[in-house]
Amino acid sequence: GDSAFVAALATLFRDRFGWDIGPQNIALTNGSQTAFFFLFNLFAGPGPDGVERKILLPLAPEYIGYADVGIHGDIFVSRRPEIEHLPDRFFKYHVDFDALHLDETIGAICVSRPTNPTGNVLTQAEMERLSSLARQRNIPLIVDNAYGAPFPGVLYTEAMPHWEPHIILCMSLSKLGLPGARTGIVIANEEVIQAVTAMNAIISLAPGNLGASLTLDLVRTGQILEVATDLVRPHYWAKVQAALPRLHRALEGVDYHIHKPEGAFFLWLWFRDMPITCKELYERLKARGVLVVPGHYFFPGLAEEWPHRHECIRMSYASPPDAVARGIEIIGEEVRRAYRDA
Repeated sequence: GDSAFVAALATLFRDRFGWDIGPQNIALTNGSQTAFFFLFNLFAGPGPDGVERKILLPLAPEYIGYADVGIHGDIFVSRRPEIEHLPDRFFKYHVDFDALHLDETIGAICVSRPTNPTGNVLTQAEMERLSSLARQRNIPLIVDNAYGAPFPGVLYTEAMPHWEPHIILCMSLSKLGLPGARTGIVIANEEVIQAVTAMNAIISLAPGNLGASLTLDLVRTGQILEVATDLVRPHYWAKVQAALPRLHRALEGVDYHIHKPEGAFFLWLWFRDMPITCKELYERLKARGVLVVPGHYFFPGLAEEWPHRHECIRMSYASPPDAVARGIEIIGEEVRRAYRDA
């Protein structure tokens, strides 16, 4: 990728966070989705030793964009979370470490932090434990940092960035207002970076440099960190704070729960024992001009049937305030109708 941008990133992370990295530890890709295509197929699928390996998603729901990137079909295995119920109809997912069994068929562990669709931020203790498991098994821990620290910083809870040689940290410029620039950033050990560089050359000759050129000065001066904390985070925090009271009013009297919003652009709504599936709710909402994503799509690799996955939807609060307010009102009406007509 753009050598000046890569060097500036290395300096920023080394100086601000003490990471022992240089330009040899960073590769750019044409968007983070391309990075995950490279990485997942690098560490999953049939190996030279004859073992068919998979990517472990230790907590589902997880990002919908992972689901179809495997060249060799289904390359994921995931686990149901533990659910912590919180006051005021909030809840939070946690990794169920008792359900994690890592053997030679696991080629890598992957988590997003914050998570799309739920806005969940894995705790520091959870991250340290996953990192330890990966280190013990001599496999990478891939961290999808598309919304996370230090940038774009769409985080409403403490989550310090961390890197070690067995961690592959994937970042992006998209959530800083440059989705069309398609700039993905991979931070990893030299062996992984060499592999990503080779795959870049095969697939696209070289990654584009528009995003790198536009943000070079922000990275060199460190201002990109201030953009995240002083502009991006307050903008979206105000939006989630406006959406939550409206949801509570619209859904009053319904058995609803909201995942504690800790980051990203979304709210994850759980309608316990809803008489219709989330797919049917999606169809009813779409017919009225409201677009959400049915929750069952966010469980790649979860083989067991679990009713919970059909009781959830993802809604975005990033749209203009009037559109979000009207959308929430319609969601409330349709959910009430679903329970009432059962």
